[in-house]
Amino acid sequence: MTETRIDRRFAALKSEGRPALVTFMTAGDPDPATTLALLKALPGAGADVIELGMPFSDPMADGPAIQAAGLRALKGGQTLVKTLDLVREFRQSDDATPIVLMGYYNPIYSHGSEAFVAEAKAAGVDGLIIVDLPPEADDELCIPALEAGLNFIRLATPTTDDKRLPAVLENTSGFVYYVSINGITGSAAPDASRVAESVARIKRHTHLPVAVGFGVRTAEQAAAIGANADGVVVGSAIVSAVAGSLDSEGRATAATVPAVLALVSELSGGVRASRKSVAA
Repeated sequence: MTETRIDRRFAALKSEGRPALVTFMTAGDPDPATTLALLKALPGAGADVIELGMPFSDPMADGPAIQAAGLRALKGGQTLVKTLDLVREFRQSDDATPIVLMGYYNPIYSHGSEAFVAEAKAAGVDGLIIVDLPPEADDELCIPALEAGLNFIRLATPTTDDKRLPAVLENTSGFVYYVSINGITGSAAPDASRVAESVARIKRHTHLPVAVGFGVRTAEQAAAIGANADGVVVGSAIVSAVAGSLDSEGRATAATVPAVLALVSELSGGVRASRKSVAA
């Protein structure tokens, strides 16, 4: 497939000698206008790649924070089509920052896989992470996405052994998302030394960048993980920052966007310092 924004961004960061900060937020949480404001501001705060969650009513891999964000978004009327509209609006002012849609297959299947792939590509989406589609189901969405020029990013976990890993990596592109803990998002802090060993093992099987997520909440953790990974993914902490800034009715306040950007700026500082601390 042709080079994507994701490929270009990771190549540029490799030449800079630092990992990527990959930030996750749920589309429509707490409302589309706030999501769009955050999308537009995140690159300036230090986000290198943006994962945009597609809210789903039964998010089996997500912890309480992201589950709550998805419910807030769905309650506010967020849909798959509206999520694509957000990406389209974002692309009017930013043609460089990679956007990855993350979620579950059910809403895509209901929408129609072929239509979804075409509409996502046209809107300016760069990649997909669909957590409940295994390699055995690649014909459902992965292959059509790759043929359309979208990266299909697969998850590897601590239980993905060397026998299983080649199947996971076969049609993966853009980057590999390594889940640093067993369990749901935001449930525990990752062990940086174990993560380093796992990243090295994955890299023996692929030339793709490896980004690490699940459990990273602070700049210090981001620095520790970024010392060995090509990217650091932060989701629950950002979603929690959104939740903590809402009013008693669950609506955005004047503090919502600044609270998220302050956290992302701190995390960016940790990521950018990660390789310097190793060199020192």
